[in-house]
Amino acid sequence: MKEKKNSRPARDVEEAVADGVIEGRNAVIEALRSGTAIDKIYLAKGETDAALGHIASTARSKGIVTVECDRRKLDNMSRTHSHQGVIALAAVREYASVEDILNAAREKDEPPLIVVCDELSDPHNLGAVIRTAECAGAHGVIIPKRRSAGLTAVVAKTSAGAVSHVPVARVANLTALLKELKDEGVWIFGTAADGDRLLYDADLKGPAAIVIGSEGSGMSRLVAETCDFKVRIPMKGKLNSLNASAAAAILLYEAVRQRMG
Repeated sequence: MKEKKNSRPARDVEEAVADGVIEGRNAVIEALRSGTAIDKIYLAKGETDAALGHIASTARSKGIVTVECDRRKLDNMSRTHSHQGVIALAAVREYASVEDILNAAREKDEPPLIVVCDELSDPHNLGAVIRTAECAGAHGVIIPKRRSAGLTAVVAKTSAGAVSHVPVARVANLTALLKELKDEGVWIFGTAADGDRLLYDADLKGPAAIVIGSEGSGMSRLVAETCDFKVRIPMKGKLNSLNASAAAAILLYEAVRQRMG
C-alpha cells in the first residue's frame, strides 16, 4: 500500500515546526526551501527515490546532518504514519558558534565556563544539562554534529526554556574543538570514574571546559586523551556512576562555589 502524498507542504511545515517533527517528502523539501532551522534529517536506508536523493543532497549542501536508518525506526518516529521515507527534526533555534560562546564570557569579563557534551544521545539529558548550565551561569554548551541529541522540541521542553538563553554550538570534531579551546587558554576537565584527581581538588576558577561523557560509555578515547585533567566524583554508594546531567550539575556547581570564593 502506497503512503499518502503530502498535498499541503507549507501548512504542514508550519504545524510541524511547533511540534518538532516534519514528515513527508514535500513537507521536508518545503522546510529546506524556506530556510526552516533543521536539526537532523532521517532517511530510509536503501531508498533510491529521486526525491529522497534531492533532499539528501540539499541538506548536505546546507550543512544539515543526514542519517540513514531502518524504515522501522521512521515508523516509530512518525506521528502521521505517512512519512514517505523521510523525517526531519526541526531545531528550536539556530546554533551558535564557539566564538559566540567565548565572546559571551568576554562581554561579562569572566573566565569562560563551558560544558562540552561528548555524544549525549538522550534529549532529556541534554535538555537537563542546558538547564543546569544556564542556572550555573555557564557561557555555553558544545555538542558534536553526529551521535548526539540536538536542539529539538524535546530538548527545549526539558531545558525549561534555557535553550533561549544559553548559546549552544555544534561542531564536526570534538577533539579538534578541545585543541582550539586550549589555544584560547581554556583548561579541559573531563569527568571519568577513573579520574586521576577528585573533583574538589580541581581548580575550576580559571577558564574551564567541563566534558561530560555519553550515557553508556563515558568519554570517547580521543576526547579523554585530549583533556588536561580527568576528575572523578566521589561515589559512596554501591553504584559507580551518575546520570550524565547529574554529573554535569555537580561539576558546574563546584565551579560556581570556587568562583564565588
